[in-house]
Amino acid sequence: MDNYRGKNVVITGGGSGIGFATAKLLADGGARVLITGRSQATLDTALERLGGNAVAVRGDVAALSDLDTLAERARDELGTVEALFVNAGIAATMPFASTTEQFYDEMFAINAKGAYFTVRKLAPLLSTGAGVVLTTSTANVTSLPATGVYSASKAALRSMARTLAGELLPRGIRVNAISPGPVDTGILGTTMPEAEAERFVAERAAENPMGRLGTPGEIARAVAFLAFDATYTTGAELVVDGGATQL
Repeated sequence: MDNYRGKNVVITGGGSGIGFATAKLLADGGARVLITGRSQATLDTALERLGGNAVAVRGDVAALSDLDTLAERARDELGTVEALFVNAGIAATMPFASTTEQFYDEMFAINAKGAYFTVRKLAPLLSTGAGVVLTTSTANVTSLPATGVYSASKAALRSMARTLAGELLPRGIRVNAISPGPVDTGILGTTMPEAEAERFVAERAAENPMGRLGTPGEIARAVAFLAFDATYTTGAELVVDGGATQL
């Protein structure tokens, strides 16, 4: 399949989970994909699996100097960009009564500020008709214990999808958001104690109308739709959650 041949794509947080699944889908379809992440080891492993259509740039989206480097590498490696998937983010919980300033600042620095300035720095490279996709979360419309800061950071991204869509519309660039429900990406195992993560996953699967968590590949296909096929859609949020927030 070469559905995406000739397309250049940048994916932040592309070394694992939803970001990697999207990179694999697009690279397998012929796209040239640049992925980013904070772990060089994770990026190296991802590149081995992605093959010759991919390149990686290590960096932290919360650091504007790293985003400058990303933009320079994207210009050198790709020239123009037809799709930008703003996916880098962190997920962690902390009860309201014990939330620290450090926790709050880190969550917003990565999930909100990092996303905003990723678009800002890469906007000059986006071609007419390009698609930008931000990763929000169904947490931005639900109330789960100890997720107040995370949920707020994702709600900020939902707002950005609208405002950035308006800002970039004169250039023919679409900006939309993908809102995943619980997805089995493995990230919870790195942010929660193992027993707590297993309990959380079991609870989310049990309460989901489909009785399961989503897969990264299912989200990747929705991202590709927003990036390339949804040519009459901008400022929207596509919910992919097994019906959890709809039924």
